[in-house]
Amino acid sequence: MWYSELSSTNDLAAALAERGVREGCVVIADTQTAGRGRQGRSWCSPPGAGLYVSLVMRPPARAIPLLTVGAGVAIAEGIRAATGLTPALKWPNDVYVGSRKLAGILAEAGSTAGGAQHVVLGFGINVLPAAYPREIAETATSLEGELGRSVDRGTVLAECLAALAARYDDLQRGRPAIVLDAWRVLARPMFGRSVEWDGREGARRGIAEDVDDSGALVVRTEGGLERLISGEIRWS
Repeated sequence: MWYSELSSTNDLAAALAERGVREGCVVIADTQTAGRGRQGRSWCSPPGAGLYVSLVMRPPARAIPLLTVGAGVAIAEGIRAATGLTPALKWPNDVYVGSRKLAGILAEAGSTAGGAQHVVLGFGINVLPAAYPREIAETATSLEGELGRSVDRGTVLAECLAALAARYDDLQRGRPAIVLDAWRVLARPMFGRSVEWDGREGARRGIAEDVDDSGALVVRTEGGLERLISGEIRWS
């Protein structure tokens, strides 16, 4: 389903999922007026400048823990297949080129009135340079900005959806190690970097070392290894 404008592709996909739409339904908008990312942040969606997409998924239980990890791998692979650009991944699910953010992923779980579970997987990719607000412009990049040439949004979308289908199949068939290994390769620039997060007793610091089999970030601190499974991570 394609729309010239929506408040949020995730919101419409969630409403459709709650009404029982079949798995694989894709909602795409040319612009969003209230797009959002992780931690309740807004996702700037200038008209015609990006891909703003949400999918309805009904994953088996064993696929859910690594769904966003697999999505990160797939978006990076789809971008590479469509453009030749090789982005990197930053835990938990952001897509970067160097120090600038290229794409983001947001997964939201829900259920129908009858109790059937679903996940809405949304992703946004910056395709063209755009007039972003200052705070976003300082950290964002785009496919065309990196490549210095035009990019066909349809090709990027098709390759990303194909890669998502392939990585989702890996998780459904019980092949999480393949997905995790692919994620580690794409996230290699992240390992060894300092991270900071808020713990119960204030700010904590450590060095990012790996992800474990559940997709948690493994950080080495003065007290040993810690697993981070959610929350805001600040990279330095």
